Amino acid sequence: MKPTMATGPTCDVAILGGGLAGGLIALELHRRRPDLSVLVVEESEKLGGNHRWSFFESDVDADGMALLGPMIGRSWDGYEVRFPAHRRELDTRYHTIKSSDFERVLRDTLPREAIGSGDRVLGATTDTVVLSNGERIEAGGVIDARGAGDLTLLECGWQKFVGVEIETEEPHGQELPVVMDATVEQIDGYRFVYVLPLSGTRIFIEDTYYSNLPAMDAKAIEQRCLDYAETKGWIIDAVVHREKGVLPVTCTGGKFGEYWRSGGKAAKAGVRAGLFHPVTGYSLPDAVRTAQMVAKRSDFSGEALRDAMLTMAAGHWRAGGFYRMLDTMMFRGAGTEDRYKILERFYTLDAGLIERFYAGRSRWSDKLRIVSGKPPIPVGRGLKALMGSKA
Repeated sequence: MKPTMATGPTCDVAILGGGLAGGLIALELHRRRPDLSVLVVEESEKLGGNHRWSFFESDVDADGMALLGPMIGRSWDGYEVRFPAHRRELDTRYHTIKSSDFERVLRDTLPREAIGSGDRVLGATTDTVVLSNGERIEAGGVIDARGAGDLTLLECGWQKFVGVEIETEEPHGQELPVVMDATVEQIDGYRFVYVLPLSGTRIFIEDTYYSNLPAMDAKAIEQRCLDYAETKGWIIDAVVHREKGVLPVTCTGGKFGEYWRSGGKAAKAGVRAGLFHPVTGYSLPDAVRTAQMVAKRSDFSGEALRDAMLTMAAGHWRAGGFYRMLDTMMFRGAGTEDRYKILERFYTLDAGLIERFYAGRSRWSDKLRIVSGKPPIPVGRGLKALMGSKA
């Protein structure tokens, strides 16, 4: 990365963090605003980390699919869910992106000088960045997408997972992804196994938990993935890839304004801005919408970017109130052994409702349908827990 001692901006937009949120903003700016100079600053030598992002096609619009398309590694015309009381196939198209493909697209698409990696950010304002090597970057505007702020300011549950990609000795026979297999033993909250068939003999197995605590025994959970393969009769030839993660799930709420300020003075994106689904913890749909919003702007000054991102994030927080109530029902209104029943009932509902839920775009009629009838956890109990948490 070049020294930046000259007067005036050295780039129009500096993006801190080369993960999903930062990378998509950079790509969309390059696509929509090639006249702008953009610089992605990533501490690691690798962009995108060690992740797999999967999503429903209904999560994003056609323009979002155009942005994501080059990095999609595998797609399916539907998916399955499995619960003790019922199983179901849905025909919503499903896609997955591996971080190595995400990095490939960024490096192939952006100019070489647009990516700087290997230096840690010591500090940032709305228009300057100071790196650990002593360099100072001056920009028209700065967007900070380096991961979470101070999560202690939010009242969180956690979605934690360990995944293994295995090569099987014989064809495994699984044709569609299994987004939730909750027929497994319920341990440490709501537990389910997630399965992606990547080829005839390659399959990804992830053991996932909706838990009250973020701590996990990754080795033990990986063994459960391998045990799951054994129960399906899949003889493992090799484990070719491993990943793990912990995502925040915002339960009863927290102090959004303080959380936003905890991330620094610059504009913020991704989890740092609180832009993730309150129930699933997934941030891809919001990352796409953020990239689209930024690229449509005409003012890329630091303060204007900060104000625009804050407005978007605050609106997202307000719109998430219903989802946080559902989190409260799951984490505080249900015993850990009963949490799966909430999702079991949810997956008996209309397919369009399910699509809008995952996209974070539930209608009022959807919300009424979700809590009407006889939900496994009474709504009153969830509301009582929600009110009690705010006392």
